[in-house]
Amino acid sequence: MSVRTHLLAAGSFTVGTSDFVVSGVLLDVSGRLGVSLTAAGQLATAFAIAYAIGAPLLSTLTSRWDRRTLLLAALVVAVVGNGLSAVATTYPLLIVGRIIAALGAAAYQPAATLVATAMLPPAQRARAVGIVVGGLTLSLALGVPAGDLLGSRIGYGGVFGAVAVVTALVAAAVPLCLPRIPAPPAVTLRRRFAVAADWRVLTALAMTLVNVLAAMVVFIYVAPLVNATGGIHGATVALLLVVYGIGAMAGNTGGGRAADRFGAVPTLFALLAGSVVTVAVLAPAGSTVVGAAVVLALWAAFNWAFNPPAQSLLLELAPAGGLVLSLNSSAIFVGTALGGMVGGIVIDAGGLLALPLVSAGFSLVVIALLLTLQLGRRPVAAENVVA
Repeated sequence: MSVRTHLLAAGSFTVGTSDFVVSGVLLDVSGRLGVSLTAAGQLATAFAIAYAIGAPLLSTLTSRWDRRTLLLAALVVAVVGNGLSAVATTYPLLIVGRIIAALGAAAYQPAATLVATAMLPPAQRARAVGIVVGGLTLSLALGVPAGDLLGSRIGYGGVFGAVAVVTALVAAAVPLCLPRIPAPPAVTLRRRFAVAADWRVLTALAMTLVNVLAAMVVFIYVAPLVNATGGIHGATVALLLVVYGIGAMAGNTGGGRAADRFGAVPTLFALLAGSVVTVAVLAPAGSTVVGAAVVLALWAAFNWAFNPPAQSLLLELAPAGGLVLSLNSSAIFVGTALGGMVGGIVIDAGGLLALPLVSAGFSLVVIALLLTLQLGRRPVAAENVVA
């Protein structure tokens, strides 16, 4: 695959790291700014809400922009947001920095996927999209553990500053490596959301949202959680996050292959069952480093394998699925936002050790939604699908 495609993936890595790295700096933010752990977790919530709202809005507002210009502008906005986060000495200013960074990410990711497909012949496009999206998964495997490891040494300001520098380097390469690519035909917000009129599509999107909620209600607070269960801290937490990231990468790859072989619905049922079992035993398993590593890897694999078959199911329901997949992306970040909020509520009400059981409960809700969808599922009529 070309250098251009890997450059797009590098951009995905930087915006993904900007989002997920918050998990590794929660304790530092809480200590330096004098806010509660719950308040620190809302940094991820602010990022996710801004992304979920910003993605469809920015897609419409920039629909006439040259794609290379859009990618460059999006990365510059991300640099500004992370730079502001790096120098923020108050909690409100840090929140503003995270929102600006999220808007840059929201503008970048859909455009990067489009550019990856526009530069290559049809036979290579699926692989190209996989590489670009793989940058986000790689940010879990490398970016987040690096943030956790560096956070104890250079603080959250240094971590966000490093993200800003790497993002700036990618931005500088965009006009040098990418050709000008004309904008696609504009799509209004009304048409973008019209595809979700069918209840089955809404149910499938709800499955994505709740599944991400199930993951993030634990992942955002994973560093203090493993500290509470097994006294695990410092570099060992970074190592566990690497293990989690490796499991996520394996799941992201394996989920699509399993869906192709066994079908989307059977694969989803199996993955969700695996998620319930693994996250339910996270607290007792987390009493040792080895136990925490094994369970986190398995749970990550089950959870991150969800998206490929979920997208396949959405395409079965709405064959002209470009717009519904965009809504699926927004659902992911709404789920992330809710994960930070719900996690904070759970910690205040029942403590850190309640988080895995709440996560398992949400996975059971997804199973119920999938069962409901399967019982009443019929393909959406072609005339009801918005192209």
